[in-house]
Amino acid sequence: MKDQGRSTRKRTGGRLKHASNKKRHQLGREPAETTVGETRVQYIDSRGTESKVRALSTNVAQVAQDGEVSEAEIENVLDNPSNVNYARRNIITKGAIIETSAGRARVTSRPGQSGQVNAVLLD
Repeated sequence: MKDQGRSTRKRTGGRLKHASNKKRHQLGREPAETTVGETRVQYIDSRGTESKVRALSTNVAQVAQDGEVSEAEIENVLDNPSNVNYARRNIITKGAIIETSAGRARVTSRPGQSGQVNAVLLD
C-alpha cells in the first residue's frame, strides 16, 4: 500500500482522468512486519511535528490479566488471523495469538504503529 490516493478506475471499470498530481500526504509506507527477536525500533516522521515509533522486532510484551499488567517474554507466534503465513514467519500484528512466559496471549496493540506489544492473557 504505497499509494494512498484515489483509484485509477471508475466503478464501471472506465479510466479516471486525474485532476492533480500525487501529494505527499497520500504517500504510504511498507508495513513494519514486527518479528520476534532482539528489540529493534525505527523512528518515523509523521504528519505535523509528531513522530511514530515502529517496532521492527521485539521479544517483550506487556501482558494484562485481571487488571494487573506484567512484562513477559515472547517465545513465538501461535496464530495470526490477518495472514496465515505470518504465524510461520513469527510476525506480530494486532489480534495475533502469541506464546509468552506468562502463557498464551492475544495482542491488542499495533506494534508497527506504537512500537510496543500489549496483550491480554487467554489462559
